[in-house]
Amino acid sequence: METLILHEDPVSGNCYKVRLTAAHLGLPLERRSYDILKGETRTPDFLARINSNGRIPVLQVGDRMIPESNAACFYLADGSLLIPTERFDRADMLRWMFFEQYNHEPNVATLRFWLAFVGEQALSEAQRGQLSAKRKAGNAALAVMDRHLAGRDFFVGDRLSLADIALFAYTHVAPEGGFDLAPYGHVRAWIGRVAAQPGHAAMVG
Repeated sequence: METLILHEDPVSGNCYKVRLTAAHLGLPLERRSYDILKGETRTPDFLARINSNGRIPVLQVGDRMIPESNAACFYLADGSLLIPTERFDRADMLRWMFFEQYNHEPNVATLRFWLAFVGEQALSEAQRGQLSAKRKAGNAALAVMDRHLAGRDFFVGDRLSLADIALFAYTHVAPEGGFDLAPYGHVRAWIGRVAAQPGHAAMVG
């Protein structure tokens, strides 16, 4: 395989997904760090060479770039046990990865970023006006996850898949965004199972 370079911010859950996928697969990643709060992904050089959308993570494969965290995870895991072989389960895995980006990440991850890294006092009036709605939507996503996990160990089939990795990244740090996981017992048990899997890597370290 060509050299793999991850352009990332180490505190980002989206970047962590790619590192966690690589850890489970035993794949080495070179890491290049950027501080998004300092605008390091918006420089002319970054926009021209790494990602014209100005976002991370970006997985660099040789001289080619794969932006978007779930696409990068899929590239790494293609052909591995992290992607189910059964056709319906593969589609179901993708369903949860889309759910994560559409229902979960915009709410759970955004509140974590705003409250833990930007600070509520530094938020704009428009951002502060979204806090309640994002909290409600984030809790709704967690409730969907909790109901799905009742009576099952993982999101798809009977083993860890990319669906679990995608959802684990921001769920296990949701309290940093002010989310109380106490009501979501199935989610909390699942977090423990994912963290206990062979090859697991912590978000920081």
